[in-house]
Amino acid sequence: FQPVLDAWAFLLSGVWVTLLLSVAAAGCSFVAGTAIALARIYGPRWLHPVLVFYIDSMRALPVLVVLVWMYFAFPLVAGINLPPFVSALVALTLHLAAYVAEVLRAGIEGIRPGQTRAGFALGMSQWQVIRQIILPQALVRMLPSLGSILSVTIKDTAISAVIAVPDLMRRAESVAANTYHPVEVFTTAMVVYFIMIFPVTRDVDMLYRRVAHLGRS
Repeated sequence: FQPVLDAWAFLLSGVWVTLLLSVAAAGCSFVAGTAIALARIYGPRWLHPVLVFYIDSMRALPVLVVLVWMYFAFPLVAGINLPPFVSALVALTLHLAAYVAEVLRAGIEGIRPGQTRAGFALGMSQWQVIRQIILPQALVRMLPSLGSILSVTIKDTAISAVIAVPDLMRRAESVAANTYHPVEVFTTAMVVYFIMIFPVTRDVDMLYRRVAHLGRS
């Protein structure tokens, strides 16, 4: 493992890129997925088939295909060249937002409709009902699924190595190619990914056990 020790600073900088891309992609996909889910449930009828087509399309395409298209094909179509990091962020957001939207839709539709009617009877607007009654309960119910999506987000950032995003996987590939020690380097990368992802899943489960009662209606 001497090559790993010699290149620890180089690999560590890749870890920070992985974490930055993960946080940015998770945040953007959660915001976009929430907007898509709310628009699908409460939006106009003409928007429904458009959103359903987007969700089904993103779930039917491998994230690698979306990533490669965004980096290589989108500049030819739109005439806009995106840096590798931005391309990876947009591709991951487009892909993961579809899953977040479906999870959120299931959580919202799982709330009894009587609570919505009760809110209207109290004089609340639709937005107040959504914000104060529906979403707080739905978010609690969705915590396990959202935790899984967060873990998948961190893992999917490794795919961005194919478009030269300098994340942990890309830097591990460089070190392995230069030192001819792929077993040691990629084993280290695997352990680092485990260290990043395992606490996330455990923390989400612990949080859910503490607040699960708030989602029961």
